[in-house]
Formats: sequence, structure tokens, C-alpha cells
Amino acid sequence: MSDVDDLLSVVRAVHEISMVTNTRLEPVLGRLQLTYQTAQALWAIDPDRPAPPMRVMARRLHCNASNLTFIAKQLEGRGYVVRRRDPQDGRSSVLELTAEGARVRRTVIEEALALSPFAALSPPELAVLAGALTRAAEIAELP
Repeated sequence: MSDVDDLLSVVRAVHEISMVTNTRLEPVLGRLQLTYQTAQALWAIDPDRPAPPMRVMARRLHCNASNLTFIAKQLEGRGYVVRRRDPQDGRSSVLELTAEGARVRRTVIEEALALSPFAALSPPELAVLAGALTRAAEIAELP
């Protein structure tokens, strides 16, 4: 196999696994009143770190400010997040998980992990894959 064939195989597999996992998650998201986008937003808010500014969330979700505002309003309406003034920059807002939002976030992550085809891999296979995908994600963040 050539390098291009290997790259095509990897991109195709990652895409397919993402689609399969998302499809398997649909009933869970429906039960939690989440869309794929709102679930991704919850996932992107780490409850063990300071609440992220809206501009950081937009970057994490690869969307523009108006889309993020729409997503944030949906999450606020469900009681999963609150928007507060950024303590570092009073001109902007941060998204902070509520206790219910943190619970729902845990549920989404646990279900995604259980439903992912990656869950069937052995620990050594997961370690190799984690290393390669983490490296690719780091490269993607380079300017």
C-alpha cells in the first residue's frame, strides 16, 4: 500500500467510526434533549478547568460566534450551562456548566465511549491509536 492509500484508509476509517458513533448516540442525545452540536459543546467544557470564554468555545467547536450563541442559548434553556461575564475580560462571556450540565456531560461521554467501535480494541491497540491521533490533533493546531 502507498502512503496515499494508507492516508485515505485512515481518513475514511476515522470518518466512518465518527458517523457510526454519532448514529449510535442519537437515542441518548434525544433523551437528553441534545443535538450533536450541543453535545459537542458540553463535551468541550471541562468542569475541572476555568469556564471557557465564548471565543475559545467557538474555536474548539470550529464555528462562528453567532452559531455558538445559538448553541449556548439552547444549553442555557435546558439548564445545562450559564453564561457569565469573563472575570479576566469583562467585555466577553464564559460558559459555565451547571451541576445538571456536568451530569449530562458525563453521561454523553460515558455513552460515547461505550458505543464507539474503538471500545472493541485491545489496550495495546488503543495506546498506539491514541498516540497517532493525538499527534495528528497536535499538528492540526499548528498555524
